[in-house]
Amino acid sequence: ESLDAIEKAIDLGVNFIDTADVYGLGHSETLVAKAINNCRQDIILSTKGGLIGHHYDPNQPAVYGDPQQIIDAFEASLLRLKTNYIDVYFCHIWWDKPEETEAFLQAFQTLKKSGKVRAVGVSTNDLDYIKHFNQNNDLDVVQFDYSILNKEPEKDILPYIEKHNLGAVIRGPLKMGILTGKFNHETQFPSDDLRKDWPKEKWFKDSLNTVEKLRSLVRSNRSLTQVALRYVLSHPAVSVAIPGAKNSTQVEENSSHLIRPLLLDNEIEFIKQL
Repeated sequence: ESLDAIEKAIDLGVNFIDTADVYGLGHSETLVAKAINNCRQDIILSTKGGLIGHHYDPNQPAVYGDPQQIIDAFEASLLRLKTNYIDVYFCHIWWDKPEETEAFLQAFQTLKKSGKVRAVGVSTNDLDYIKHFNQNNDLDVVQFDYSILNKEPEKDILPYIEKHNLGAVIRGPLKMGILTGKFNHETQFPSDDLRKDWPKEKWFKDSLNTVEKLRSLVRSNRSLTQVALRYVLSHPAVSVAIPGAKNSTQVEENSSHLIRPLLLDNEIEFIKQL
Protein backbone atom coordinates (compact mmCIF):
# COMPACT_ATOMS: atom_id res chain seq x y z
CA GLU A 1 0.00 0.00 0.00
CA SER A 2 2.87 2.39 0.78
CA LEU A 3 4.51 1.60 -2.55
CA ASP A 4 1.22 2.23 -4.35
CA ALA A 5 0.92 5.57 -2.57
CA ILE A 6 4.37 6.72 -3.72
CA GLU A 7 3.74 5.59 -7.29
CA LYS A 8 0.36 7.35 -7.30
CA ALA A 9 2.00 10.55 -6.07
CA ILE A 10 4.51 10.43 -8.92
CA ASP A 11 1.72 9.80 -11.43
CA LEU A 12 -0.05 12.92 -10.12
CA GLY A 13 3.03 15.06 -10.65
CA VAL A 14 4.58 15.01 -7.19
CA ASN A 15 8.33 15.36 -7.69
CA PHE A 16 9.72 15.82 -4.15
CA ILE A 17 10.09 12.67 -2.04
CA ASP A 18 11.41 12.75 1.51
CA THR A 19 12.58 9.81 3.60
CA ALA A 20 15.23 8.93 6.23
CA ASP A 21 17.55 6.06 7.05
CA VAL A 22 15.75 5.43 10.37
CA TYR A 23 12.25 5.23 8.88
CA GLY A 24 11.57 1.52 9.21
CA LEU A 25 15.33 1.15 9.76
CA GLY A 26 15.99 1.45 6.04
CA HIS A 27 12.74 -0.07 4.77
CA SER A 28 11.36 3.31 3.72
CA GLU A 29 14.40 4.05 1.57
CA THR A 30 14.09 0.61 -0.03
CA LEU A 31 10.44 1.26 -0.93
CA VAL A 32 11.26 4.67 -2.36
CA ALA A 33 13.97 3.08 -4.53
CA LYS A 34 11.40 0.73 -6.06
CA ALA A 35 8.95 3.55 -6.72
CA ILE A 36 11.41 5.90 -8.45
CA ASN A 37 13.40 3.24 -10.30
CA ASN A 38 12.22 4.38 -13.74
CA CYS A 39 12.01 8.12 -13.08
CA ARG A 40 14.92 9.00 -10.79
CA GLN A 41 15.96 11.93 -12.98
CA ASP A 42 12.54 13.53 -12.53
CA ILE A 43 12.53 13.32 -8.72
CA ILE A 44 14.01 15.64 -6.12
CA LEU A 45 15.05 13.06 -3.54
CA SER A 46 15.82 13.88 0.06
CA THR A 47 16.83 11.64 2.93
CA LYS A 48 18.16 12.18 6.44
CA GLY A 49 20.92 10.86 8.67
CA GLY A 50 22.04 11.44 12.21
CA LEU A 51 20.07 9.00 14.32
CA ILE A 52 21.36 5.47 14.83
CA GLY A 53 18.84 2.63 14.62
CA HIS A 54 18.86 -0.59 16.63
CA HIS A 55 20.94 -2.32 13.95
CA TYR A 56 23.90 -0.52 15.50
CA ASP A 57 25.49 -1.29 18.86
CA PRO A 58 22.87 -0.38 21.52
CA ASN A 59 25.65 0.41 23.97
CA GLN A 60 26.83 3.27 21.80
CA PRO A 61 25.38 6.82 21.62
CA ALA A 62 22.16 7.27 19.63
CA VAL A 63 23.77 9.82 17.33
CA TYR A 64 26.81 9.86 15.07
CA GLY A 65 29.93 11.27 16.66
CA ASP A 66 32.42 11.66 13.82
CA PRO A 67 32.31 12.63 10.12
CA GLN A 68 33.21 9.17 8.83
CA GLN A 69 30.25 7.57 10.61
CA ILE A 70 27.97 10.07 8.91
CA ILE A 71 29.54 9.46 5.51
CA ASP A 72 29.23 5.69 5.99
CA ALA A 73 25.55 6.11 6.88
CA PHE A 74 25.07 8.27 3.79
CA GLU A 75 26.69 5.64 1.56
CA ALA A 76 24.37 3.02 3.07
CA SER A 77 21.41 5.24 2.15
CA LEU A 78 22.70 5.49 -1.42
CA LEU A 79 22.76 1.70 -1.67
CA ARG A 80 19.22 1.32 -0.32
CA LEU A 81 17.92 4.08 -2.58
CA LYS A 82 19.80 2.61 -5.57
CA THR A 83 21.10 5.98 -6.72
CA ASN A 84 24.50 7.61 -7.00
CA TYR A 85 23.46 10.99 -5.65
CA ILE A 86 21.00 12.61 -3.23
CA ASP A 87 19.42 15.94 -4.05
CA VAL A 88 19.01 17.02 -0.42
CA TYR A 89 20.67 15.40 2.60
CA PHE A 90 19.29 16.47 5.98
CA CYS A 91 20.76 16.16 9.44
CA HIS A 92 18.24 14.71 11.87
CA ILE A 93 18.71 16.83 15.00
CA TRP A 94 18.94 14.83 18.24
CA TRP A 95 21.71 16.57 20.15
CA ASP A 96 21.64 18.56 23.38
CA LYS A 97 23.61 21.51 22.03
CA PRO A 98 24.23 22.98 18.54
CA GLU A 99 28.01 22.78 18.96
CA GLU A 100 27.76 18.99 19.29
CA THR A 101 26.93 18.77 15.57
CA GLU A 102 30.42 19.67 14.34
CA ALA A 103 30.88 16.19 12.86
CA PHE A 104 27.92 16.81 10.58
CA LEU A 105 29.25 20.16 9.44
CA GLN A 106 32.49 18.47 8.40
CA ALA A 107 30.72 15.54 6.73
CA PHE A 108 28.45 17.90 4.78
CA GLN A 109 31.46 19.65 3.27
CA THR A 110 33.00 16.34 2.22
CA LEU A 111 29.76 15.04 0.70
CA LYS A 112 29.06 18.22 -1.26
CA LYS A 113 32.61 18.27 -2.64
CA SER A 114 32.19 14.65 -3.75
CA GLY A 115 29.19 15.62 -5.87
CA LYS A 116 27.06 12.93 -4.25
CA VAL A 117 24.96 15.55 -2.45
CA ARG A 118 23.55 18.56 -4.25
CA ALA A 119 22.16 20.40 -1.23
CA VAL A 120 22.45 19.98 2.53
CA GLY A 121 19.93 20.79 5.21
CA VAL A 122 18.92 20.43 8.80
CA SER A 123 15.64 19.05 10.15
CA THR A 124 14.70 21.00 13.27
CA ASN A 125 12.41 23.67 14.72
CA ASP A 126 15.25 25.10 16.79
CA LEU A 127 16.57 28.32 15.27
CA ASP A 128 19.85 28.04 17.21
CA TYR A 129 20.69 24.82 15.34
CA ILE A 130 19.75 26.41 12.03
CA LYS A 131 22.04 29.37 12.69
CA HIS A 132 24.85 27.05 13.78
CA PHE A 133 24.63 25.00 10.57
CA ASN A 134 24.54 28.20 8.53
CA GLN A 135 27.39 29.95 10.35
CA ASN A 136 29.49 29.95 7.17
CA ASN A 137 26.53 30.25 4.80
CA ASP A 138 26.88 26.56 3.96
CA LEU A 139 23.25 25.60 4.60
CA ASP A 140 20.85 25.18 1.67
CA VAL A 141 17.57 23.92 3.12
CA VAL A 142 15.69 23.68 6.41
CA GLN A 143 12.97 21.14 7.18
CA PHE A 144 10.64 22.02 10.04
CA ASP A 145 7.15 21.56 11.46
CA TYR A 146 4.70 24.27 10.39
CA SER A 147 0.94 24.28 10.11
CA ILE A 148 -2.20 26.22 10.95
CA LEU A 149 -1.92 24.60 14.38
CA ASN A 150 1.75 25.51 14.75
CA LYS A 151 2.40 29.00 13.43
CA GLU A 152 5.45 29.61 15.65
CA PRO A 153 7.88 29.44 12.67
CA GLU A 154 6.27 32.63 11.34
CA LYS A 155 7.93 34.49 14.22
CA ASP A 156 11.52 33.34 13.79
CA ILE A 157 12.40 30.50 11.40
CA LEU A 158 10.58 31.76 8.31
CA PRO A 159 11.95 35.33 8.59
CA TYR A 160 15.47 33.88 8.97
CA ILE A 161 14.97 31.64 5.94
CA GLU A 162 13.76 34.57 3.85
CA LYS A 163 16.68 36.73 4.92
CA HIS A 164 19.26 34.06 4.07
CA ASN A 165 17.53 32.75 0.94
CA LEU A 166 17.24 29.16 2.20
CA GLY A 167 14.83 26.51 1.00
CA ALA A 168 11.97 25.57 3.34
CA VAL A 169 10.55 22.05 3.45
CA ILE A 170 7.43 21.86 5.61
CA ARG A 171 6.66 18.70 7.55
CA GLY A 172 3.49 18.21 9.56
CA PRO A 173 1.32 20.59 7.49
CA LEU A 174 -1.73 18.50 8.46
CA LYS A 175 -0.67 18.16 12.12
CA MET A 176 -0.77 14.35 12.29
CA GLY A 177 -4.07 14.26 10.42
CA ILE A 178 -5.93 16.63 12.75
CA LEU A 179 -6.27 19.26 10.03
CA THR A 180 -8.03 16.79 7.72
CA GLY A 181 -11.07 17.04 9.99
CA LYS A 182 -11.30 13.30 10.56
CA PHE A 183 -11.17 13.62 14.36
CA ASN A 184 -13.71 15.21 16.71
CA HIS A 185 -14.34 15.55 20.46
CA GLU A 186 -15.91 12.07 20.52
CA THR A 187 -12.91 10.37 18.91
CA GLN A 188 -11.33 7.53 20.89
CA PHE A 189 -8.24 5.57 19.89
CA PRO A 190 -7.51 1.86 20.56
CA SER A 191 -5.50 1.07 23.70
CA ASP A 192 -2.50 -0.01 21.62
CA ASP A 193 -2.55 3.20 19.53
CA LEU A 194 0.17 5.76 20.25
CA ARG A 195 -2.57 8.40 20.09
CA LYS A 196 -4.69 6.80 22.82
CA ASP A 197 -4.12 9.68 25.26
CA TRP A 198 -4.82 12.46 22.78
CA PRO A 199 -8.50 12.92 23.79
CA LYS A 200 -7.38 13.71 27.36
CA GLU A 201 -4.87 16.35 26.28
CA LYS A 202 -5.72 20.05 26.28
CA TRP A 203 -3.71 20.66 23.11
CA PHE A 204 -5.85 18.12 21.25
CA LYS A 205 -9.11 19.68 22.43
CA ASP A 206 -7.85 23.15 21.53
CA SER A 207 -6.78 21.89 18.09
CA LEU A 208 -10.23 20.45 17.43
CA ASN A 209 -11.81 23.77 18.37
CA THR A 210 -9.58 25.52 15.85
CA VAL A 211 -10.52 22.98 13.18
CA GLU A 212 -14.20 23.74 13.78
CA LYS A 213 -13.54 27.42 13.10
CA LEU A 214 -11.64 26.52 9.93
CA ARG A 215 -14.67 24.74 8.50
CA SER A 216 -16.06 28.13 7.50
CA LEU A 217 -13.40 28.18 4.76
CA VAL A 218 -14.43 24.84 3.27
CA ARG A 219 -16.13 25.08 -0.12
CA SER A 220 -17.71 22.56 -2.46
CA ASN A 221 -14.43 22.55 -4.39
CA ARG A 222 -12.07 22.97 -1.42
CA SER A 223 -11.68 20.60 1.52
CA LEU A 224 -10.23 21.23 4.97
CA THR A 225 -7.08 19.33 3.96
CA GLN A 226 -6.65 21.58 0.96
CA VAL A 227 -7.14 24.72 3.07
CA ALA A 228 -4.43 23.53 5.47
CA LEU A 229 -1.95 22.82 2.68
CA ARG A 230 -2.74 26.03 0.83
CA TYR A 231 -2.07 28.04 3.98
CA VAL A 232 1.50 26.85 4.53
CA LEU A 233 2.28 27.03 0.82
CA SER A 234 1.00 30.61 0.68
CA HIS A 235 3.99 31.81 2.70
CA PRO A 236 6.55 33.26 0.26
CA ALA A 237 9.48 31.52 1.99
CA VAL A 238 8.01 28.02 1.71
CA SER A 239 9.39 25.81 -1.06
CA VAL A 240 7.49 22.56 -0.56
CA ALA A 241 5.18 20.79 1.90
CA ILE A 242 5.44 17.08 2.64
CA PRO A 243 2.16 15.77 4.09
CA GLY A 244 2.27 12.10 4.98
CA ALA A 245 0.03 9.65 3.14
CA LYS A 246 -0.65 6.00 3.93
CA ASN A 247 -2.50 5.14 0.74
CA SER A 248 -3.37 6.32 -2.76
CA THR A 249 -6.63 7.92 -1.64
CA GLN A 250 -4.82 10.21 0.78
CA VAL A 251 -2.26 11.04 -1.91
CA GLU A 252 -5.04 12.14 -4.26
CA GLU A 253 -6.63 14.33 -1.58
CA ASN A 254 -3.30 15.92 -0.65
CA SER A 255 -2.23 16.66 -4.21
CA SER A 256 -5.62 17.92 -5.40
CA HIS A 257 -5.02 21.26 -3.64
CA LEU A 258 -2.86 22.13 -6.65
CA ILE A 259 -5.96 22.58 -8.79
CA ARG A 260 -8.15 24.17 -6.10
CA PRO A 261 -8.69 27.92 -5.61
CA LEU A 262 -5.96 29.84 -3.81
CA LEU A 263 -6.75 31.26 -0.39
CA LEU A 264 -7.77 34.91 -0.52
CA ASP A 265 -5.84 37.49 1.50
CA ASN A 266 -8.72 37.90 3.94
CA GLU A 267 -8.89 34.12 4.40
CA ILE A 268 -5.18 33.95 5.19
CA GLU A 269 -5.61 36.78 7.68
CA PHE A 270 -8.55 34.95 9.28
CA ILE A 271 -6.36 31.87 9.77
CA LYS A 272 -3.52 33.94 11.22
CA GLN A 273 -5.88 35.21 13.93
CA LEU A 274 -6.92 31.72 15.07
